[in-house]
Order: sequence, then structure tokens, then C-alpha cells
Amino acid sequence: MELYQKIYVKPSFLTTEHGKLACTACHGGDATDPDWRTAHDNVVRDPTFPDPAAICGDCHKDIVSSAVDSLHYTLAPMRLALDRRSSAAGKRALTTAFDRHCQTCHASCGQCHVSRPAYSGGGFLAGHNFAASPPMDTTCASCHGGRVHGEFTGTEEETEADVHYEDGEMTCRDCHPASEMHAAATGVQSRLDLPQRPTCRSCHEEVLAAGSGIRPHEIHGNRLACQVCHAQQYKNCFNCHAGTDKNGLPFFKSDKSRRMLKIGRNPLPSRKDPAAFVLLRHVPVSPRLFQAYGQDLLDRFSTLPTWKRSAPHSIRRFTAQNRNCNHCHGHAELFLNSKELAPWEKKANAGVAIPEGDIPPPVSDP
Repeated sequence: MELYQKIYVKPSFLTTEHGKLACTACHGGDATDPDWRTAHDNVVRDPTFPDPAAICGDCHKDIVSSAVDSLHYTLAPMRLALDRRSSAAGKRALTTAFDRHCQTCHASCGQCHVSRPAYSGGGFLAGHNFAASPPMDTTCASCHGGRVHGEFTGTEEETEADVHYEDGEMTCRDCHPASEMHAAATGVQSRLDLPQRPTCRSCHEEVLAAGSGIRPHEIHGNRLACQVCHAQQYKNCFNCHAGTDKNGLPFFKSDKSRRMLKIGRNPLPSRKDPAAFVLLRHVPVSPRLFQAYGQDLLDRFSTLPTWKRSAPHSIRRFTAQNRNCNHCHGHAELFLNSKELAPWEKKANAGVAIPEGDIPPPVSDP
């Protein structure tokens, strides 16, 4: 992005409610100082982080009160997962590592409604004009472009566009409205636990209810998550390593991702997600993830599985595995098996892997 695209303020902004405020009202600095060098002392680039209430609270009190605890703001499930993998001895060093690596991906109010997220380099969306509905391709894709956006729009290699995008011309916000994005996630173990999260039943109750007349649905009932049959292959990342270089700058390094589709047991069954079998995606975590910050920080590594429930955004009515029953039944490579797990993750995934004897055999009437 060119520099002028990052800093240009359109004249039309000055006539908006936000534009009527002085620059210093949000960003600080000294408007009375004629020397621009000193006038910009203490200027805050993003005044909406870490305390959005100080700037946005006067007009958006209800939104700010919950958004400060939202998934995008706190990354709480990630922090909780690492915390559960570590004993008390490693908590302090792990917090430092989380803040230097994971927390850099947070999204504040301004990084969705005014600019692109800082993680992707920033840059105004429309010359400092505030976007009530953040544009999908500019904001959402900035952080979720490596996987979700590519699956959804079909730009990911060997992936057809999601039917909701291709035929329904839907955007992220059609399924993930502001009520979900701003919702507090206090105590939420996973993004899938968020009460406001949509499910397939939110729109397709008639085809999932008993008596729908759709034979595969009647046969499998609630035993299979919809994505098991209706999603395409998706990216899985392995062996992520985080550390610092010789200059002390943090970095991530991971092996090349692999496209696959893995069926396993539901690690977090709930009333909202009762399916016994779901799609799983590998979490790029290993016992050596934050070794640069201390030895054995993840000493309770096997507390959580390294394969978590996945909801790929690559939905199609017909997929490779549902065109024929025997495209799934009898195909061991589609099911997560302990034999393909690294030695250090076998125990962690004992509850989600499918024993070889439990893989459904081919059916005679496919």
C-alpha cells in the first residue's frame, strides 16, 4: 500500500460527526504548537486500543462495554488454551510470549471501522471515513485471508467458492453480524462456544429436522456435523515455532500447510453442536512452540487436543465425499487415526482420533 493511501484524509470526512471533532480529541498531541515535530509528541496512532471506552464510550457505550471483551479484541480462547497447557511455573514467560506474538493479531474498533488491521500493515479504508459495515475484502480478509477468505471466495488453490458466496452473494456479515462481533467472550473456551455464533440450523432447519425426506440426513441425524459431507478440503498447519531473532524481534516459522479433510470425534459436544463426528483442523502448536522464552513452558501439553473442531467456509451441496456413500465409507484416509499423529500428540488426541476398527465400512447400496 502506498504511503498516501495510509494517511490521506478526504475533505468529506470533515463534514461527518467524527470529522467535526478535533484531531487531538482522539489522537492527542498539541494543536497549539506551530512546530509539527513537537506538536506530534504523544500522538496515539490507534486511540481505540487498549481502552476504547475513553474515545468511543461517550457515543457507543453499549457496544464498547462488550466489545472490549470480544474475541477479536482479547483473543481469549487462544490465551486460555495456552494457559491450560502450562503449569503455574511457566505462566509468566508464556504471557510474555503471547503478548509478543499472538496478541499482535488483535483487532480494535479503529482497525475494523477506520483502517485495515495493524497486523496487515494498516491503511485507511476510505480516507479516515468511518465504515459502519467494514468491507469484507479489506478488513476481514486482512487477517483471515490465509485460509477462510480463500476458501469462501474460491481463490484458494483447488477450492470451489462457497455456495453462500457464489450463489447467495453473501459476505462475512450475513452470517457474522455486529451482535456477534461485538459480543463479550468472557469465559468462552472456543469461538464455537459463543452464544451468538450462527449454525447451519440458523437458516436450514427445514432440511435438518426429522422427517425432512432427505435420506442422508435421516440416516445420519445429529451424528454428523453438516461440514463432514458438505465441506471441501481445507488447509492444516503443523509445527509452528515462535522465537526471537538476533535483534530481539519476534518471528513465527511453520512447516508448509497441507490441504486435507479429517473426520474425528467432537472434542466439544454441546447442545448447539451435538454431532458425534465433526471435521477437525490441526492447530499449529507443539511442546517446543515458545521454547525461546523458557524450557518446558507447555508442560501440560496433552491437556488439549492438537486437532480442534473446524467449520470450513467451503460449503457445496455436492462434494467429493457425498457424491456416493462409499466416497466416505471405507476411506480410512478421511478419518483421523492415531497412526498419523506425531509421538508427542498421541495422548492429546486420544479423545478425537478414530480407532481403525471404528471407521465405517463400505455400504452395499451406495
